[in-house]
Amino acid sequence: MAEIEDFNGLKFYKLTGSGNDFIIIDDRKEKIKEKNFSFLASRLCRRQWSIGADGLIIIRNSKKANFKWHFFNADGSEAEMCGNGGRCVARLAYDLGITKEKLTFETKSGIIYAEVEGNKVKLSLTPPSDLKLNIKLKLNEKDYIVHFVNTGVPHTIILAEDLENIPVKELGRKIRFHPYFQPAGTNVDFVRIISEKEIEIRTYERGVEDETLACGTGAVASAIIAFKLKKLKSPIKVKTKSGEILEIFFNEKLTEVFLKGETRFICEGKICGEALEE
Repeated sequence: MAEIEDFNGLKFYKLTGSGNDFIIIDDRKEKIKEKNFSFLASRLCRRQWSIGADGLIIIRNSKKANFKWHFFNADGSEAEMCGNGGRCVARLAYDLGITKEKLTFETKSGIIYAEVEGNKVKLSLTPPSDLKLNIKLKLNEKDYIVHFVNTGVPHTIILAEDLENIPVKELGRKIRFHPYFQPAGTNVDFVRIISEKEIEIRTYERGVEDETLACGTGAVASAIIAFKLKKLKSPIKVKTKSGEILEIFFNEKLTEVFLKGETRFICEGKICGEALEE
C-alpha cells in the first residue's frame, strides 16, 4: 500500500476535452513508483471526495517520442488509449514547453501524433481494427443489432432514432459486460445520424462505469460506423453529450484517422494527503 504522505505536495494539472476531464501529472523525473499509478487514479478521480476526473494521466520520458503517457481510468484500471485525454495531454505538454506545436507521444496503442492549434488539438489515432458489423446480441430476451470497432480501445455502437430516452447507463452496462465482449469488455456508444455530415452520440465508458460527457475514441468509432453503414463522408462532426462538437477526419481506407476539438485548462495545484484518504 502506498503511503499517502508520499504524495503530499505533488503538483497536478486538470484539463478537459469536450467535457471529458483529466488529472495530469508530469512525472518525467520518475518520483512516483509505477505500482502506485492505479492507487492514485482510483483515489484522485473520485468526485466530491477528491479532485475528481474521468481519468489520470502520468507523463514520463520516452526514447521513441517526445514523451510517454500512462493512462488510468477513474476506477484505477489502465487503458490503452483515450482520444480526449490525448488531446489534453498534448495541449499541456505544449503549454509546459515539453514539446513544440507538432508532437508525438508513446501509448500502449502505439505512437500518437498531435498538433496544437491554440486551444484546439488535432490528434491522430491508430488505424481502426476488428471491425464487425451487424452483431446480434440478446439482452433480457430482446435482440439488439450492434456494431464493433477498436479505435485504440474497444467500442460497440448502437444506431438509434431517439437518444433522449435511451437508458444509457443501464443498457450500456449490460452490453459492456456481455459475454460476447469478454474478457476485455467494451465501451458502448449510442448514435443518431443527424445529416450526411453530422452525428450525435451518448457514451457509456468502460472504467468510468457511467455515461460521460464525451469520448474521443467513441466519437471516432461512431463516425467510422456511420461511414461504413450510412456512407457519411469525412470530415464528420460529432455532437457530444456536453454539447461540444468534435471533428473526425479519415481517408477511404481508414489508414489515417484524426480527431480534432477544443481543450480547456481548468486548474493546477498540489495534492493534499486528505484527497487520498478513504
